[in-house]
Amino acid sequence: MIRLIVAAALALAAIDTAFAQTTLRVGDQKGNSQAVMEAAGVLKDVPYKIEWKEFAAAAPLLEALGAGAIDTGLVGDAPFTFAAAAKIPVKAIAAVRQSRDGLAVLVPENSAIKSFDDLRGKKIATGRGSIGHQLILAALESRGWQASDVQIVFLAPSDAKVAYTQGAVDAWSTWEPYVSQEEVLFKSRRVITADGITPGLGFQVATPDAIKNKRAELEDFVRRLAAARAWSQNNVEGYAATWGRLMNIPPAVPLNWLRRARIRIAPIDDSVVADEQKTIDLYDRWGLIRQKISAADIVDRSFGAAVEKGAGL
Repeated sequence: MIRLIVAAALALAAIDTAFAQTTLRVGDQKGNSQAVMEAAGVLKDVPYKIEWKEFAAAAPLLEALGAGAIDTGLVGDAPFTFAAAAKIPVKAIAAVRQSRDGLAVLVPENSAIKSFDDLRGKKIATGRGSIGHQLILAALESRGWQASDVQIVFLAPSDAKVAYTQGAVDAWSTWEPYVSQEEVLFKSRRVITADGITPGLGFQVATPDAIKNKRAELEDFVRRLAAARAWSQNNVEGYAATWGRLMNIPPAVPLNWLRRARIRIAPIDDSVVADEQKTIDLYDRWGLIRQKISAADIVDRSFGAAVEKGAGL
């Protein structure tokens, strides 16, 4: 019995040592995974090192993944689709589900534009290949419009904000927390949201190398992330206050966002694959990807148990 106990202790020590020698390089976007994991307290006993790297948007994060500069990161389905179609070596290991009301086309409070239909011939700022770009294409398609029926101005979020504020563009197709920030602080209006138009998926993605060589760390990370998001759904006001302090933004902004978002981490299942295929098909119809791909080929379902454990499913 003593030998068994000693053997078990040595085995656990070996696992801890292996973790301690490992660094998981995690790409994040402002106020996202790191913020909710810190607020939920799930990063206190991580048995390996997490090296956080913040990116302004998904496109540069995916470029870093492709270059091997990071192991994993959180991105929207639209930029992930572009990356996969461009043969960037990356796979989705978990999905992010949330309401679609926080992906929207905004106009200033005093704008004469009342609906997306009023944007014919107008300038809309968004990021190339972003979920904002995806929303514009889906909105155009739902109306039977052509790409030339609006003027899409491709800008990074910070530049889009400046152009929008200065009136250089008529509207801004963007995502949270930018949407809530504009609504709450500047009284912008949403003229269309992604609800009923696009899947609104996000993905935790990882490189094949990380999936092979850092599987234990990735499983542990997505479990903690799922637990953090589950915690945030039950502690919206407290998390909004913490998020506001971390980002130096009035708490009314995250409260507006988080109350309607209901963000959760979900395993890759048939419904996720089907929704991702819808995004792929949309981009294929618009001729934005050179080679059509299969959603089933760019996901990894093997992290499902870790996600479910973290989410308490």
